[in-house]
Amino acid sequence: MQALRRPAQRTAIALVARTPSSATAFRRRHFVSDVAPPARPWFIDSEPINHREPPPHLPKSHELPPDLPAPVKELFHTLSQSPFLELPTLEVKEPSLIPPGPPLPKTIPKGRRGRGRTYSGEGIQDDQGGIWNWVVTAQVKEGTENRGSIEAVVRLVRRTLLKMHPPVPLPRSAKRRGYYGWAMVDAGNFAVHILSQEARQKYFLNQSQW
Repeated sequence: MQALRRPAQRTAIALVARTPSSATAFRRRHFVSDVAPPARPWFIDSEPINHREPPPHLPKSHELPPDLPAPVKELFHTLSQSPFLELPTLEVKEPSLIPPGPPLPKTIPKGRRGRGRTYSGEGIQDDQGGIWNWVVTAQVKEGTENRGSIEAVVRLVRRTLLKMHPPVPLPRSAKRRGYYGWAMVDAGNFAVHILSQEARQKYFLNQSQW
């Protein structure tokens, strides 16, 4: 009988030795390291970030002229938030100078003696920049010009200008159903052109070929 008890006692002692005490288990569960945590988390790269320069084919941010009137600035800011426009095409600038044409021909002589031959001059040389001081151009997104995007932007332009203090005087809105790719709002000393991609490429990007 004692021979059977001795192996059982040895097994119990071995199990007690292997089983950690409650104090040891508590220390393991609530172990606090004396080593300070790193100042930067492991998932953050310590190397500096290299900012890539934008490719040259992408348009840069617009810089408005310093002498731009306040109504044009406010309108430009409003149009820059429109979801109907291609924002890189939104720009404001002074109108292009109109190149002078050839001199006027001389007056054809009259009568039998050929009298009346006079020189008509060379025309007007001053103030060749057009009737507006500033021109705002913007292109709607491709494929939306026949779905009401031009009309929506025109309404936005008119509403913005009429709500200014003082309001910008505008002519009556033309009651037309379609603009066929090009709408213009005459605001007195500046004009606003809302264009389709085809109209912009044809009439505003190749003005040197006129």
